[in-house]
Amino acid sequence: MDDYSPDVFVNRDDPIPTIVLDGSSPPGPRTPSTSGDRSDSETPSRRRKGLRGHLSAFKEKTKIQDQLVEKLLSQVVPLDDTQLPQDEASQEPNTPGADRPNFNLPTMSNNFRRFNARIGVIFVFQARVVRLLSWRRPTHTISFLAIFTFVCLDPYLLPILPLTALLICVLVPSFVARYPAAEFSLSSEQAIGYSPHGPPLGPAITVKPVKELSRDFFRNMRDLQNSMEDFSQLHDNIIRLVVPRTNFSDEALSSALFVSLFIVCVFMSIASNILPWRLIFLSIGWVVICTGHPTIQRQLQAAHEKHIHPQEEKARGWIEQWVERDVILDNAPEVREVEIFELQRLSNEGEWEPWLFSAAPYDPLSPRRIAGDRPVGTRFFEDVLPPKGWEWSEKKWALDLWSREWVEERIITGVEVETEGERWVYDIYDEQEGEKVGVIEQPTPVKGKEKAKTPQKPSWEEGEDSDGRRGEWRRRRWVRLVKRKNLTETSI
Repeated sequence: MDDYSPDVFVNRDDPIPTIVLDGSSPPGPRTPSTSGDRSDSETPSRRRKGLRGHLSAFKEKTKIQDQLVEKLLSQVVPLDDTQLPQDEASQEPNTPGADRPNFNLPTMSNNFRRFNARIGVIFVFQARVVRLLSWRRPTHTISFLAIFTFVCLDPYLLPILPLTALLICVLVPSFVARYPAAEFSLSSEQAIGYSPHGPPLGPAITVKPVKELSRDFFRNMRDLQNSMEDFSQLHDNIIRLVVPRTNFSDEALSSALFVSLFIVCVFMSIASNILPWRLIFLSIGWVVICTGHPTIQRQLQAAHEKHIHPQEEKARGWIEQWVERDVILDNAPEVREVEIFELQRLSNEGEWEPWLFSAAPYDPLSPRRIAGDRPVGTRFFEDVLPPKGWEWSEKKWALDLWSREWVEERIITGVEVETEGERWVYDIYDEQEGEKVGVIEQPTPVKGKEKAKTPQKPSWEEGEDSDGRRGEWRRRRWVRLVKRKNLTETSI
């Protein structure tokens, strides 16, 4: 970075004259020659022609490769608006980003060349900041500290800084370039003083992108390459330092950090108005800039190896003991109750047929039943799965014996409830529905154990005028406990 000159702010446009892509060269004077000379002069032209042919073939080959890679990427990357999400594809024409081109290799290559030819100013600014903070020129660093001190002690001067920088760093050099001082030597009898009068004597300063394949173009590529590596290392170090302590992988440590930050937030909300922020920022700035001095860095490194490093393990052990002793975690998983409804349908022969297990009771006024849709579910108990992210906490399903309660909670009407026995909830018989399904009007015969029992009226029912006839569907509720699943890194 030490080879930067004031001309670098023109993006370092020093070309490399030995590399020419188009094979053209300035015409030179032609002189008559003999046949031997003619044969000698034709040899370089043939070589140039051969080089031009190789370059054109290379460009054609590169173009074909770009087209093939673009075709391959079009099968993987959504390049068309039809493959994008609906909210992105339906953007208005005037919205930002609606008319931006899709990804393709020629555009990417062209934009990278344009970007690399214009990024030199950023690297020059970065080099000058590093030179300023590393005390390579102590007078510059001390001047910066003086300005920083004035701004910290009087923050009202902060808006003046960009205006002053524009005056001193941009306008004054541009004016001096237009009106340069007259050249004179110390041996001259009379020195000519500087005078801005008269017409401008020099050209105006312009910022131009560097030429491709020039020395500064490759210098920008080198700096860009190193900047990407610096960013990658900084990103990885931050992730390695912050994420394991904040993502609750170590729940005790993250909980301790949460409590500490909460206490600091409460303290700052109370005491922030009485803290001397000017002196704090002034002290921090002086400490940070002074630690960049080579002598102080050597002393800090020696002090770290002798005094601080031996105490790091002790401090880390004290923090771990505090976390282990004072942070108490409740590791019991969350437990909830899930339900499923067993639905049975009355056949034409008057027998109840098992239908399916559904998440809804399919009561007479349910939206699916009013719309004429069939219930949705699974035919076998074993196919009922726990919710996503949960697992069974009990081995078996339990029949809900309080059938009247869940009917009243859902405000279900048009049904009659069994409060004893198997806790079925029956539809009340509807004559139109009975004619539709062909159910006989006598009390329904029952098979098995129910056959030996005398049909008795439920202890509670929705309609008092029911005569024992029942509708097409009946259901009962089963419950089971689930607990939240412990999602380990391998299961994720």
